[in-house]
Amino acid sequence: MPNGPPIRLDSEDFREQPVSLCGKAFIAHWSGALYWPAEDALIVADLHLGADTPPFSTRDTLARLAGALDVTPASTVIVLDGGLAGADRLAPAALDTLHILQEDRDWIWLTGNAGTGDAHRLGGHALSQATVAGVTLRPVPAQGRVTHEIAGHLHPAARVLRLGHTVRRPCFAGNGKRLILPAFGAPTGGLNILDTAFEPLFGHDGMQVWMLGHEGLYPVAARLLREE
Repeated sequence: MPNGPPIRLDSEDFREQPVSLCGKAFIAHWSGALYWPAEDALIVADLHLGADTPPFSTRDTLARLAGALDVTPASTVIVLDGGLAGADRLAPAALDTLHILQEDRDWIWLTGNAGTGDAHRLGGHALSQATVAGVTLRPVPAQGRVTHEIAGHLHPAARVLRLGHTVRRPCFAGNGKRLILPAFGAPTGGLNILDTAFEPLFGHDGMQVWMLGHEGLYPVAARLLREE
């Protein structure tokens, strides 16, 4: 994290960070998306399209997703999102935007046990989960301390206190064996990474945190993390 008060969260030098998972290389982006170069795949979690949020939320989410695809024009997009129950309420304009983003790309919705019916209207393919090159992608993390997993659902957020200033932002969280993505949809809130819900997932296996700023992504030392 850069030096200087309070905590800079807008540096051009921190748009992305390398992330390693079980020996495989990924790139975490400040938007909350994860790029997998070896598979040319962009992975996002919890879009919450058509959910009970203000109309601008879906529009902003799709705009951010378009921006992430401009930076990493992946041939495959994988969405970890079991909450597609609101897909039938998606406005026609938003649906058109989504279909434009899907052009010339393989688009996969991972819906867990939520079913696949709502995903069909959105376009692409729907699966409960997927395993790619030995890594299992799930909308919801598996129970226990598993390895080779990328998941969403928990909306991890980090709170840090430094030089008298408090900042709370969504974050990526991992331990080299599994990785939990921040919610990509806005607004989604977040669960403090020090909450007991994360302890069964990471335990004391050296959790790493990358905190999203407005224009940057920053690795945060565990000693700087604070509870609510």
